[in-house]
Amino acid sequence: MRIGRKHIMLDTSWQDQANCLGVDPDLFFPERGASTREAKEVCRGCVVRDDCLEFALANGEKFGIWGGMSERERRRIRRQRALARQAAAAEAETA
Repeated sequence: MRIGRKHIMLDTSWQDQANCLGVDPDLFFPERGASTREAKEVCRGCVVRDDCLEFALANGEKFGIWGGMSERERRRIRRQRALARQAAAAEAETA
């Protein structure tokens, strides 16, 4: 499904296998400046960690720990991917 330029992932069946299932959601949305260590520990070794991270990236989740990564870490990934897309587009133009 597309809404404007934002892609919304509808398949969330992966969530049924997540380590965080049944854990207090507040753990994954710590107060500004608070430690994210406990939330990231829940994510460590989770079989759907990559799915969770991709869900957050695809849906523009700006807050919380998703796939074991903080907001800042996800911003870095988005930036890296955008730069890679730009480089690929520039390379395609010259080919």
